[in-house]
Amino acid sequence: MAEQSRYLLNDDQVPTSWYNIVPDLPAPPPPPLHPATHQPIGPDDLAPLFPMDLILQEVSQDRYVPIPDEVRDVYLLWRATPLHRAHRLERALGTPARIYYKYEGTSPAGSHKPNTAVPQAYYNAKAGIRRLTTETGAGQWGTALSFAAAQYGIDCEIWQVRASYDQKPYRRAMMEAFGGTVHPSPSDVTEYGRKMLAEDPTNPGSLGIAITEAVEVAAQDPDSRYALGSVLNHVLMHQTVIGEEALLQMAMAGDVPDVIIGCTGGGSNFAGLTFPFLREKLAGTMDPEIRAVEPASCPTLTKGTYAYDFGDTGGMTPLVKMHTLGHDFIPDPIHAGGLRYHGMAPLISHIYELGLITAESRLQRECFAAGVQFARTEGVVPGPEPTHALASTVDEALRCKETGEEKVILTALSGHGMLDMAAYDAYFAGELVDHEFSDELMAEALTRLPQLDL
Repeated sequence: MAEQSRYLLNDDQVPTSWYNIVPDLPAPPPPPLHPATHQPIGPDDLAPLFPMDLILQEVSQDRYVPIPDEVRDVYLLWRATPLHRAHRLERALGTPARIYYKYEGTSPAGSHKPNTAVPQAYYNAKAGIRRLTTETGAGQWGTALSFAAAQYGIDCEIWQVRASYDQKPYRRAMMEAFGGTVHPSPSDVTEYGRKMLAEDPTNPGSLGIAITEAVEVAAQDPDSRYALGSVLNHVLMHQTVIGEEALLQMAMAGDVPDVIIGCTGGGSNFAGLTFPFLREKLAGTMDPEIRAVEPASCPTLTKGTYAYDFGDTGGMTPLVKMHTLGHDFIPDPIHAGGLRYHGMAPLISHIYELGLITAESRLQRECFAAGVQFARTEGVVPGPEPTHALASTVDEALRCKETGEEKVILTALSGHGMLDMAAYDAYFAGELVDHEFSDELMAEALTRLPQLDL
C-alpha cells in the first residue's frame, strides 16, 4: 500500500481526510462549460447553487482535503462501517475465491449517501443557508439529506422521481421522519414540473426532471441552495471514506483485492469504494481490475456516448463531458431507482476513457436472483442497486470455481433493502421485466445532444 494512504485514519479507523483523485490521474478531466456561453465555468457561475466551500472542493487540485471536526463528529454515529468476508456465500457457490463486502447499510439512511449529505449540509449551514433542495431516485439520497439537514438546523425539500415515489412509500415516510418535505416529480409546484405533466400526466419521472425542479426552486431563493447526491467531483470525493476504510480493513485481513466491483448509476458509491484503490494501482502497489456494473435499461458507460451534455432534463445545469444517454432520456421504471440516471459522473467517465476501469451491464432479474442468494447466505437483504454488483461478483466467483483461481473479490454493499421489499415481492411474483436500452434509442438521443463549437 502506498505510504501516503496509511495516515488518513486515526485510532478509531475513521478517515480524517477525503481523497481527491484528480491530481493523480495521467490526464486532467475536461472542464464543465457554461450552458449559455459554452465557456469553462468559474466559481461565480456556481455560486447561486452551492456554497463557496463546496465549489472550491469541486475544482480542488489538493490530493487530500481535511474533514471538519463538525462533520466527523456526525460520521462517528456509524463510521467506520464493517468489512465482511462472505464465507457463507463462498461455500454456497463452492468457489475458491475469497469474497469481501464493505457494508454501508449501517448508516442512518441505510446507505452510503450520508457520507456526502453530512458535509454538504454542514457547509451550507456554515454559509447561512436556510433551505436545501434536491432530487432523489430510490429515496436514499433524499433520506440522507433530510437527516443531514436536521443535524445542522436547516430545511430540506425533495423531489422524488414519481416511479420511486409510488413504489417506495416508506422512503417518503422516512424522509418526512427526518424533517424533509417531499414532492413526487414531475410535480405541480414548479414551472418545469407543470410543463412535464401537461405533456404527459402519467410521466414516471426521471432524475434529470427532478434535478431541474430542485434547481429551479433553489435558483429563485437567495436563502436556498441545491445539493446533489452523486455525479459531481466533491460528492465523489466525500465518498472516499468508504475506500480509505476498506484499504485498512483489507490490510488487517491480510488480503489484497484482485477484482473490485461496484454498482454505478451516477457513480458516487463506485467512486467511494474504488478511488483509494485506484490511487494505489496508479502508484504501482497493487493491480486490481476495477469493474463498474450498471443496469441494462440505463447503460451509460457500456452504451452511452462520451459527450458534453446537461446534467438535468431542463438544461439548467452546466454542460459536463460524460457518458450519457441524452439528457431527456427517461429510463424504464426499474426498481433500482438510484441507478436510473441518464449520465455517468464526469470523473468516472474520464477514468473509463483512460482505460483505468472496466464496465458491464446487468438485467434486473439476474440482479435480484443474486440479491436473494446473498440474503439467504449472508443474512442481509441488499438494496436493488448493489444487487447489480452482487450479480457480477457471483459470476466472477463461479469463474474462479471453473478455473481454480483463488481470486480476492471486493464489492460494495451500498445499502440495505429493508424499505425495498415491494421490489422483492414483485420478483417473487414473477412480475419483474428485463428492460434493455436499444441502439435505436441511443441514435435518437444523439440527435438532441447540445451542439457545441469547440
